[in-house]
Amino acid sequence: MTADVTQVADDTYLVHGHHTNWVILKDGDAVTLIDTGYPGDRQGLLESLAAVGSSPDAVAAVLITHAHNDHLGSAEYLRSAHGIPVHLHPAEVPHARRDFLQQATIGDVVRNAWRPGVVSWARHVIQVGGTQHNPVVAPEPFPGEGPLDLPGRPVPVHTPGHTDGHCVYHLPGAGVVISGDALVSGHATSRIKGPQILLDFFHHERARVVASLDVIGALDGDTLLPGHGPLHRGSVRAAAEQARDRAS
Repeated sequence: MTADVTQVADDTYLVHGHHTNWVILKDGDAVTLIDTGYPGDRQGLLESLAAVGSSPDAVAAVLITHAHNDHLGSAEYLRSAHGIPVHLHPAEVPHARRDFLQQATIGDVVRNAWRPGVVSWARHVIQVGGTQHNPVVAPEPFPGEGPLDLPGRPVPVHTPGHTDGHCVYHLPGAGVVISGDALVSGHATSRIKGPQILLDFFHHERARVVASLDVIGALDGDTLLPGHGPLHRGSVRAAAEQARDRAS
Protein backbone atom coordinates (compact mmCIF):
# COMPACT_ATOMS: atom_id res chain seq x y z
CA MET A 1 0.00 0.00 0.00
CA THR A 2 1.02 3.64 -0.39
CA ALA A 3 0.90 5.66 2.81
CA ASP A 4 -1.72 8.43 2.78
CA VAL A 5 -0.18 11.01 5.10
CA THR A 6 -1.87 14.31 5.98
CA GLN A 7 -0.30 17.00 8.14
CA VAL A 8 -3.09 18.27 10.39
CA ALA A 9 -1.12 20.58 12.70
CA ASP A 10 2.49 21.43 13.44
CA ASP A 11 4.40 18.13 13.67
CA THR A 12 1.12 16.15 13.76
CA TYR A 13 0.21 13.72 10.97
CA LEU A 14 -2.82 11.51 10.33
CA VAL A 15 -2.17 8.40 8.24
CA HIS A 16 -4.88 6.36 6.51
CA GLY A 17 -4.14 2.66 6.15
CA HIS A 18 -6.40 -0.27 5.21
CA HIS A 19 -9.66 1.06 6.69
CA THR A 20 -7.84 2.18 9.83
CA ASN A 21 -5.73 5.18 10.84
CA TRP A 22 -2.64 5.91 12.88
CA VAL A 23 -0.99 9.16 14.01
CA ILE A 24 2.61 10.38 13.97
CA LEU A 25 3.77 13.11 16.38
CA LYS A 26 7.19 14.69 15.80
CA ASP A 27 9.52 16.70 17.99
CA GLY A 28 12.72 17.40 16.11
CA ASP A 29 14.06 14.03 15.03
CA ALA A 30 12.05 12.07 17.60
CA VAL A 31 8.61 10.55 17.00
CA THR A 32 5.65 9.19 18.94
CA LEU A 33 3.52 6.69 17.00
CA ILE A 34 -0.10 6.28 18.05
CA ASP A 35 -1.56 2.97 16.82
CA THR A 36 -0.02 0.86 14.04
CA GLY A 37 -2.84 -0.37 11.77
CA TYR A 38 -3.41 -3.98 10.73
CA PRO A 39 -0.55 -6.47 10.37
CA GLY A 40 -0.96 -5.98 6.62
CA ASP A 41 -0.33 -2.24 7.02
CA ARG A 42 3.31 -2.69 8.01
CA GLN A 43 4.80 -1.52 4.71
CA GLY A 44 2.49 1.49 4.73
CA LEU A 45 3.44 2.22 8.32
CA LEU A 46 7.15 2.25 7.45
CA GLU A 47 6.42 4.38 4.38
CA SER A 48 4.48 6.87 6.48
CA LEU A 49 7.42 7.30 8.84
CA ALA A 50 9.72 7.88 5.88
CA ALA A 51 7.24 10.37 4.41
CA VAL A 52 7.64 12.62 7.46
CA GLY A 53 11.41 12.26 7.43
CA SER A 54 11.59 9.60 10.12
CA SER A 55 12.19 5.89 10.67
CA PRO A 56 11.56 3.23 13.33
CA ASP A 57 14.91 4.10 14.94
CA ALA A 58 13.52 7.57 15.74
CA VAL A 59 10.32 6.31 17.41
CA ALA A 60 10.49 7.00 21.14
CA ALA A 61 7.36 4.99 21.95
CA VAL A 62 4.28 3.38 20.48
CA LEU A 63 1.02 4.38 22.17
CA ILE A 64 -2.04 2.21 21.56
CA THR A 65 -5.62 3.43 21.87
CA HIS A 66 -6.83 -0.15 22.34
CA ALA A 67 -5.56 -3.64 21.64
CA HIS A 68 -7.61 -4.69 18.61
CA ASN A 69 -5.65 -6.14 15.71
CA ASP A 70 -6.40 -3.21 13.41
CA HIS A 71 -4.57 -0.88 15.82
CA LEU A 72 -2.00 -3.27 17.29
CA GLY A 73 -0.82 -4.79 14.00
CA SER A 74 2.88 -3.83 14.03
CA ALA A 75 3.32 -3.03 17.71
CA GLU A 76 5.15 -6.25 18.57
CA TYR A 77 7.30 -5.98 15.46
CA LEU A 78 8.40 -2.47 16.49
CA ARG A 79 9.02 -3.61 20.07
CA SER A 80 10.98 -6.76 19.27
CA ALA A 81 12.84 -5.59 16.15
CA HIS A 82 13.59 -2.01 17.20
CA GLY A 83 13.34 -2.02 21.00
CA ILE A 84 10.49 0.52 21.04
CA PRO A 85 8.34 0.45 24.19
CA VAL A 86 4.60 -0.10 23.67
CA HIS A 87 2.39 1.76 26.17
CA LEU A 88 -1.32 1.36 26.93
CA HIS A 89 -3.75 2.08 29.76
CA PRO A 90 -3.10 -0.38 32.61
CA ALA A 91 -6.47 -2.07 31.98
CA GLU A 92 -5.47 -2.66 28.35
CA VAL A 93 -2.04 -4.16 29.05
CA PRO A 94 -3.33 -7.73 29.61
CA HIS A 95 -5.56 -7.35 26.56
CA ALA A 96 -2.50 -6.52 24.44
CA ARG A 97 -0.77 -9.63 25.82
CA ARG A 98 -3.89 -11.59 24.82
CA ASP A 99 -4.57 -12.76 28.34
CA PHE A 100 -8.15 -12.24 27.16
CA LEU A 101 -9.80 -10.82 24.04
CA GLN A 102 -12.49 -8.15 23.91
CA GLN A 103 -13.14 -8.17 20.20
CA ALA A 104 -15.97 -9.01 17.81
CA THR A 105 -16.13 -12.77 17.32
CA ILE A 106 -16.81 -14.79 14.19
CA GLY A 107 -20.28 -15.39 15.61
CA ASP A 108 -20.85 -11.65 15.96
CA VAL A 109 -19.88 -11.13 12.33
CA VAL A 110 -22.14 -13.96 11.14
CA ARG A 111 -25.10 -12.60 13.11
CA ASN A 112 -24.54 -9.18 11.56
CA ALA A 113 -23.75 -10.35 8.02
CA TRP A 114 -27.09 -8.98 6.82
CA ARG A 115 -25.91 -5.43 7.49
CA PRO A 116 -24.56 -3.48 4.50
CA GLY A 117 -20.80 -3.65 4.23
CA VAL A 118 -20.18 -6.27 6.92
CA VAL A 119 -19.34 -9.19 4.60
CA SER A 120 -16.94 -7.16 2.44
CA TRP A 121 -15.38 -5.66 5.60
CA ALA A 122 -14.88 -9.16 7.07
CA ARG A 123 -13.27 -10.39 3.85
CA HIS A 124 -10.89 -7.44 3.94
CA VAL A 125 -10.02 -8.06 7.61
CA ILE A 126 -8.89 -11.59 6.75
CA GLN A 127 -6.78 -10.33 3.82
CA VAL A 128 -4.83 -7.84 5.96
CA GLY A 129 -4.20 -10.17 8.90
CA GLY A 130 -6.95 -8.95 11.19
CA THR A 131 -7.75 -12.45 12.45
CA GLN A 132 -4.15 -13.36 13.32
CA HIS A 133 -3.05 -14.06 16.88
CA ASN A 134 -0.97 -10.93 17.34
CA PRO A 135 -0.03 -10.27 20.98
CA VAL A 136 2.49 -7.78 22.31
CA VAL A 137 4.84 -9.86 24.44
CA ALA A 138 5.82 -7.12 26.90
CA PRO A 139 3.38 -4.19 26.77
CA GLU A 140 3.78 -1.49 29.41
CA PRO A 141 1.37 0.80 31.25
CA PHE A 142 1.82 4.53 30.82
CA PRO A 143 4.95 5.69 32.66
CA GLY A 144 3.15 8.48 34.52
CA GLU A 145 0.05 10.63 34.93
CA GLY A 146 -0.84 13.62 32.78
CA PRO A 147 1.13 14.60 29.66
CA LEU A 148 3.59 11.91 28.65
CA ASP A 149 7.23 12.90 28.31
CA LEU A 150 7.22 11.97 24.63
CA PRO A 151 7.17 13.86 21.33
CA GLY A 152 3.89 15.77 21.11
CA ARG A 153 3.28 15.58 24.89
CA PRO A 154 0.09 13.51 24.41
CA VAL A 155 -2.27 13.22 27.37
CA PRO A 156 -3.96 9.79 27.72
CA VAL A 157 -7.64 9.99 28.64
CA HIS A 158 -9.40 6.80 29.69
CA THR A 159 -12.55 6.23 27.61
CA PRO A 160 -13.72 2.68 28.36
CA GLY A 161 -16.45 0.83 26.54
CA HIS A 162 -15.05 -0.23 23.19
CA THR A 163 -12.59 -2.13 25.39
CA ASP A 164 -11.97 -1.81 29.13
CA GLY A 165 -8.74 0.13 28.68
CA HIS A 166 -9.52 2.21 25.60
CA CYS A 167 -7.83 5.62 25.68
CA VAL A 168 -8.00 8.71 23.55
CA TYR A 169 -5.02 11.05 23.39
CA HIS A 170 -5.37 14.79 23.82
CA LEU A 171 -2.94 17.35 22.43
CA PRO A 172 -4.15 20.47 24.28
CA GLY A 173 -1.71 22.88 22.66
CA ALA A 174 -2.74 21.85 19.16
CA GLY A 175 -6.46 21.43 19.90
CA VAL A 176 -6.31 17.82 18.69
CA VAL A 177 -8.08 14.72 20.03
CA ILE A 178 -6.93 11.31 18.76
CA SER A 179 -10.06 9.31 19.40
CA GLY A 180 -9.34 5.71 18.40
CA ASP A 181 -12.60 3.76 18.17
CA ALA A 182 -14.44 5.67 20.90
CA LEU A 183 -15.55 8.27 18.32
CA VAL A 184 -15.09 7.77 14.58
CA SER A 185 -16.03 9.70 11.44
CA GLY A 186 -16.79 6.75 9.18
CA HIS A 187 -16.36 3.00 8.77
CA ALA A 188 -16.67 0.36 6.06
CA THR A 189 -19.81 -0.96 7.79
CA SER A 190 -21.46 2.45 8.19
CA ARG A 191 -23.66 4.24 5.67
CA ILE A 192 -23.43 7.59 7.41
CA LYS A 193 -20.60 10.12 7.39
CA GLY A 194 -19.34 12.29 10.20
CA PRO A 195 -19.03 11.77 13.97
CA GLN A 196 -20.55 8.48 15.16
CA ILE A 197 -19.86 5.37 17.19
CA LEU A 198 -19.28 2.00 15.59
CA LEU A 199 -21.96 -0.66 15.24
CA ASP A 200 -22.92 -2.24 18.55
CA PHE A 201 -21.26 -5.62 17.94
CA PHE A 202 -17.83 -4.00 17.78
CA HIS A 203 -18.06 -2.77 21.39
CA HIS A 204 -17.37 -4.67 24.59
CA GLU A 205 -19.86 -2.46 26.51
CA ARG A 206 -21.92 -0.10 24.37
CA ALA A 207 -23.36 1.86 27.31
CA ARG A 208 -19.86 2.78 28.45
CA VAL A 209 -18.97 3.85 24.91
CA VAL A 210 -21.86 6.30 24.94
CA ALA A 211 -20.92 7.51 28.43
CA SER A 212 -17.32 8.07 27.28
CA LEU A 213 -18.56 10.53 24.65
CA ASP A 214 -19.10 12.99 27.52
CA VAL A 215 -15.44 12.57 28.50
CA ILE A 216 -14.33 13.24 24.93
CA GLY A 217 -16.69 16.19 24.59
CA ALA A 218 -15.11 17.83 27.64
CA LEU A 219 -11.70 17.95 25.93
CA ASP A 220 -10.78 21.28 24.38
CA GLY A 221 -10.17 20.85 20.67
CA ASP A 222 -11.24 21.59 17.13
CA THR A 223 -9.54 18.71 15.29
CA LEU A 224 -10.56 15.06 15.62
CA LEU A 225 -8.25 12.28 14.43
CA PRO A 226 -10.37 9.11 14.56
CA GLY A 227 -9.31 5.50 14.31
CA HIS A 228 -11.62 5.11 11.30
CA GLY A 229 -12.81 7.65 8.78
CA PRO A 230 -11.46 10.99 7.61
CA LEU A 231 -10.05 13.90 9.56
CA HIS A 232 -12.86 15.90 11.20
CA ARG A 233 -12.52 19.65 11.64
CA GLY A 234 -14.79 21.43 14.08
CA SER A 235 -15.64 21.47 17.77
CA VAL A 236 -14.79 18.18 19.43
CA ARG A 237 -17.63 18.81 21.87
CA ALA A 238 -20.09 19.16 18.97
CA ALA A 239 -18.71 16.00 17.35
CA ALA A 240 -19.24 14.03 20.56
CA GLU A 241 -22.77 15.39 20.90
CA GLN A 242 -23.59 14.45 17.30
CA ALA A 243 -22.31 10.92 17.89
CA ARG A 244 -24.41 10.66 21.06
CA ASP A 245 -27.51 11.86 19.21
CA ARG A 246 -26.94 9.32 16.46
CA ALA A 247 -26.36 6.56 19.02
CA SER A 248 -29.73 7.25 20.60
